[in-house]
Amino acid sequence: MAAKTPKQKTHKKPAKKAGSKLGRAAIRTASGSSGASEYSASLGASEHSGSSGASSSHRRELRIAAIRDGTVIDHVPAAKVFDVVEILNLKSHKDVVSIATNLGSKKIGKKGIVKVAGRELTKLEVDEIAVVAPQATINIIKDFKVRQKSIVEVPAILTAAFKCSNPKCVSNIQPVESRFEIISKSPVKAICFYCERVMGGEEIRLK
Repeated sequence: MAAKTPKQKTHKKPAKKAGSKLGRAAIRTASGSSGASEYSASLGASEHSGSSGASSSHRRELRIAAIRDGTVIDHVPAAKVFDVVEILNLKSHKDVVSIATNLGSKKIGKKGIVKVAGRELTKLEVDEIAVVAPQATINIIKDFKVRQKSIVEVPAILTAAFKCSNPKCVSNIQPVESRFEIISKSPVKAICFYCERVMGGEEIRLK
């Protein structure tokens, strides 16, 4: 009798795992437009390339809901994100607001992003943001694309939104508008118009 030839074992190829395009797909689903993913990918792409940690931060940025029209405030220090929310009084905003914080940034370590649909900022709002986030960028969005991008500039004079750190200052006792002169832009330092208290860093607080 002829010897039986042993059967050769066949190895099944492992099924391919889903790709890493979850963030991009999620943006398309939420917005209904590929233009949204193009815009989101453009924000921070150059800053977050080159390392595994950076890639993770970039993917998190992609998952932030895109907006058709409005304003994106980027490069906000993570600790100051909710100061920006307060400056813009976003609690009462009726359109989409997206907030992300603790994203990796080569420029400032940890940053935040605030997206506000259906709204452009006033000069006063931009000036106030510049004080708490001097490296922030303001992006004007039209039809999912960045139409204008600018870096904030610390103003020469501050009024209204900020509080003097001196509890005995007349601006904290009498019904008068607070007023400060900026004496240093990097780091930001301001002097009170009434009591001449010099403030910097965490001393410069919103009312």
